[in-house]
Amino acid sequence: MDMLWNGWGDPARATPLPDTVTGLLRELLGVKPRETAALPLAEIDVPVSPLGARARRALEAAVGGRAEDVRTDAESRIRHTRGKSTPDLLRMRTGDTTDTPAAVVLPDGHDEVLAVMAACAEHGLALVPFGGGTSVVGGLAPERDGLFVALDLRRMNRLLDLDEVSRTATLQPGLRAPQAEALLAEHGYTLGHFPQSYEWATIGGFAATRSSGQASAGYGRFDEMVLGLTLATPAGTLDTGRAPRSAAGPDLRQLVLGSEGAFGVITSVTVRVRPVPEVRRYEGWRFASFDEGAAALRRLAQDGPRPTVLRLSDETETLIGLAQPDAIGASLEQQDAGCLAVVGFEGTEEDTAYRREGAAAVLRGSGGTYAGEEPGERWAHGRYSAPYLRDALLDTGALAETLETAARWSRVPALYAAVREALTGTLTGAGTPPLVMCHISHVYENGASLYFTVVSAQGEDAVAHWTRAKHAANDAILAAGGTITHHHAVGTDHRDWYVREAGPLGVEALRAVKRTLDPAGLLSPGVLLPVD
Repeated sequence: MDMLWNGWGDPARATPLPDTVTGLLRELLGVKPRETAALPLAEIDVPVSPLGARARRALEAAVGGRAEDVRTDAESRIRHTRGKSTPDLLRMRTGDTTDTPAAVVLPDGHDEVLAVMAACAEHGLALVPFGGGTSVVGGLAPERDGLFVALDLRRMNRLLDLDEVSRTATLQPGLRAPQAEALLAEHGYTLGHFPQSYEWATIGGFAATRSSGQASAGYGRFDEMVLGLTLATPAGTLDTGRAPRSAAGPDLRQLVLGSEGAFGVITSVTVRVRPVPEVRRYEGWRFASFDEGAAALRRLAQDGPRPTVLRLSDETETLIGLAQPDAIGASLEQQDAGCLAVVGFEGTEEDTAYRREGAAAVLRGSGGTYAGEEPGERWAHGRYSAPYLRDALLDTGALAETLETAARWSRVPALYAAVREALTGTLTGAGTPPLVMCHISHVYENGASLYFTVVSAQGEDAVAHWTRAKHAANDAILAAGGTITHHHAVGTDHRDWYVREAGPLGVEALRAVKRTLDPAGLLSPGVLLPVD
């Protein structure tokens, strides 16, 4: 099944907001109803593909002569236009198809990916890898002068190898996360990677963007799970990682992880796997303030015992109930809601009981109050629902978007305040401030990530309105000592701030890598790095 072309996920799961919530949006945020309905797919005007006959024949030959795997019809190209950020969706809903690929090509293996690259080089076509299409940072909208091809990896969806002695699995990049989990579960294993995009994102996308899942406190980030990768590039094949750790020079895996399609196309990933947990338990804890809750999370992250899931909503997010998207607004009358922490444990019965008991002692000693299993289980039930909520907000005429960052613990309070101030200052219009919510989404011994959700009126030009706010927030993040992105990646949206974060010498080093692996600059031009 394909994802909704102008929204998120499964169209059958799209749910409108209750009238009470819509009324509050009108009253509190000045949200106005949409003046025009979103265009249906059949009314989107897409020019005939400009792909020439010779280029098409070359692409068909590259995928084994399968003409059906070089698609130039309007619907296929629309479904591969941009990603799923709020600006992406707003533009698509008005029929803006300026970033539509000339063709969608579906290779069926590493050699075909290399052949497609050769055909693109011969005919001057840029190439953008396409997994689940879940990018929210402009990673699928290249900056180019000519035509580009979307390389859809869905056919590369196999479990290539399972080494039960080493507990590793080699997966193809087009596997969606639920498919990968199902294949591993047949043998009693799990990857343990569950980001909010889990239902649609792919293994290759996780590696290319340094994804971080909601259970990262226990399982680690995706880049920590990767033991080896194969990268197809216009210059040839790069194989990385033959041991769990090595002192044989710089780790080339780290060069591929987070490269976002700018250096090559990941065609296989070898990852660490773990046994399917015997038990999963999620629970809620309440804290009087965000600072108090953050201090408690820091104690667990630094001194243990560390839960598998550990996250904390600030006062506003707790009051709105955003940690439980399927019950949005249910807490609005609880003026003393404080801050909700969701704490989860997965593993064996014995290990889970030990960590849960120890964590409870730390949380109580840090001022926390046990809120029972219901808040945790409700979060687990609705953990993938927030993007659907974003779509429903857009349907009402609200502007809804997210951004994230990370910093060392000592800088987290100032970073939190700076980003909130930047968003509030730029999105306040006609005396109506936006709703700015935040949670600590991932914790480490030395720091944590902050994930902000913003809801406001759209203004006269919603895309321009959000762009101003986003740029102000990006500036605030760097000024406060945060990283420009913790897990959403760089794409084109964060690129200029990533250049500032990496510095001139760091950028030139990466440019040298790109020139070596992609001499003609065909791969995802403008993504990650400015066009040279």
